[in-house]
Amino acid sequence: MNARLTLDTHAPESAGEPRIWVEHRQVLALALRRGSIDVGVRRAEMRRSTYEAGGMRLLSRHLEKWVRIDDLEILSIGISDTALTAASARTDGEVELRSVDHIVDARISGLAAAVNAERVAGFPSGRLFLDSIDQALAVALVQDYATRDRAAPTYRGGLGAARVRHVAEFIQAGLERDLTLAELAQSVGLSTAHFAVMFRQSTGETPHQFVLRCRLARAQEMLRTEKARIVDVAVACGFKTQQHFARVFRQMFGATPREYRKAFLA
Repeated sequence: MNARLTLDTHAPESAGEPRIWVEHRQVLALALRRGSIDVGVRRAEMRRSTYEAGGMRLLSRHLEKWVRIDDLEILSIGISDTALTAASARTDGEVELRSVDHIVDARISGLAAAVNAERVAGFPSGRLFLDSIDQALAVALVQDYATRDRAAPTYRGGLGAARVRHVAEFIQAGLERDLTLAELAQSVGLSTAHFAVMFRQSTGETPHQFVLRCRLARAQEMLRTEKARIVDVAVACGFKTQQHFARVFRQMFGATPREYRKAFLA
């Protein structure tokens, strides 16, 4: 079973001979630049679609079609079976999404754009961010494009104080690591979808937002001394690069880590 969101890029190419495209995942295709693609079950029956940058197409599982790409660069976002199953509350096989040309959906578009921005930046936010996007995309796609029973699970209340405290302690103990949504959910014995919904109900934040806030709080504490280098603070707080740490810190507090330390120690 595909347990994680996957990303593949397809470079633009000049229109030439058609070829067979085989895809066994549920894929959301995002156009990274304007271009066209001819698609058909049979070579003689291909039809052309033109996409602007940001245009999207949903590809159903086990696709096998003839394609000819004309100067179209694509990011293929493979939605995990784990997220799709959780989003639909199914336990009896694969969740199927129907093929849809030219999806117009602000929520899905925003999530796809966030994935691409993360890819372009070199994935600085870590696995938890992509896990959260995977889950959110699955929920949005199952809701509107599932071909089978798509009754969504309903959750009541929140995690409860004891569970929230346990998750917070688990996060604090592993802030320097690349935490995943599955790890956080398993720490309190819940599925990823159940945990994500209940956690937000309890805290008002997504797991990724909560972890990021904890990392920045630890960074503030470490920066209040002159002992730790900025790069060491970044690593100890789970940021992959000093540049990413500085950018996120400034977005949150309006000052770079160095400026924050200088103002505090002045």
